[in-house]
Amino acid sequence: MTLDHPTFQAWLDRYVAAWKSYDAAAIGDLFSADADYRYHPGDDPLEGRAAIVASWLESPDPAGTYDGTYHVLAIDGENHVASGVSRYFDAKGDLRDEYHNIYLCRFAADGRCRSFTEWWRQTRRFAKRAAAGTASEE
Repeated sequence: MTLDHPTFQAWLDRYVAAWKSYDAAAIGDLFSADADYRYHPGDDPLEGRAAIVASWLESPDPAGTYDGTYHVLAIDGENHVASGVSRYFDAKGDLRDEYHNIYLCRFAADGRCRSFTEWWRQTRRFAKRAAAGTASEE
C-alpha cells in the first residue's frame, strides 16, 4: 500500500511518540501482525508485532533521554523512505550520542508498517569518542 506524504509523516510522528513512551499498545499499533523489522539491513529480521514490541521494551531508554526527528524523504510505489536524527541525552540533559537514520518502510492495507529496515550512522564526534573509549568531549 502507498501512503501519501502527510499520512507517512503522521506515522513517523507516532513512531517517535511510541519510542518515547514505551507504551506497548502504541508500539504495536504501528506494525502489522506479521511485520518484519530490522535495526540494520544486515540483521535477521524480528518477525511479528509481538517480537517487535518485546524488542523495543527489552532495554528502554530512561524517560526524557531520547528524542528523534524524522521526515519523509521519498515515496516510490510501496517504498516509503524517511531520514532523520536520533538523539540520546544524559540525566542532566546533555547530548551524549547522536545517529543519522534512514528508514525504508512498506505498509499493509490498514496503514500499519509491514516491513521496516533502518540504516544508521553515528555522528562522527560520538563515533570518535566511542572508538577512543571515552565519554569526554573533544
